[in-house]
Amino acid sequence: MSLVSYQLADGIAILTMNRPEALNALNREMIVALETATARAAADYDARVVILRGSGDHFMAGGDLKWFATEIAGRDAGDIEARMNDQLAQVHATTLNIRHMGKPVIAAVRGAAAGYGMSMMLACDFALAADSAYFTLAYCHIALSPDGGATWALPRLVGLKKATEIALLGERFDAQTAVGLGLINRAVPAASLDEECLALAARLKKGPARALARTKALLNQSFSNSLESQLAAEQASFARCAAEPDFAEGLKAFAEKRKPRFA
Repeated sequence: MSLVSYQLADGIAILTMNRPEALNALNREMIVALETATARAAADYDARVVILRGSGDHFMAGGDLKWFATEIAGRDAGDIEARMNDQLAQVHATTLNIRHMGKPVIAAVRGAAAGYGMSMMLACDFALAADSAYFTLAYCHIALSPDGGATWALPRLVGLKKATEIALLGERFDAQTAVGLGLINRAVPAASLDEECLALAARLKKGPARALARTKALLNQSFSNSLESQLAAEQASFARCAAEPDFAEGLKAFAEKRKPRFA
């Protein structure tokens, strides 16, 4: 079985991390598998929505510390730094694949979302978690700084003071706290997590794919744009959406008092 399996059914791609014995932690093979699977999802025309989940009882517990130990054993500082730069280039390619793909990505979180597991969850457009899930950035406990875009996402979601607390203390918090902080959308009973994620994916799948992709792109660029630049981007995107058949269908459905059937 691949370390990240890829299942496509009825417009929904499900990516499942498959190292349950290691809490789906990152090692070299998992890094490659995640980049490959997310790139495939981004390019798959038939995938309208993507769900990212972990097998077993956990989403991802960050990096595999046993693997890290073998990566640095017997190497000098320059070699370690070079190796880590190579590894993180691929880790960050996964983050970029998630953020830039023109379709919604849903994280289905159960158990631990720690280290890069939390960073990757933050990169997703939606996050639903089991009410028993827990979260920690954790890097500070092994003398590392965060990766995977966590330091980009956290200040935007929770503000600088709270982001600093989460990153520098590395405390563990529960799903209800994560909801309150705006880090996840909903906490649901663990038994219904998969069902809730599929229901959300089915709802998104019925939406206007190009308009949703353009909306995601607008949101992504909003923090680095001036108001004038963002207004210009909104204007161009709106005009392109209006020229699509989906807009005409939306108007027609409204007039006929029915739900639209987007292409």
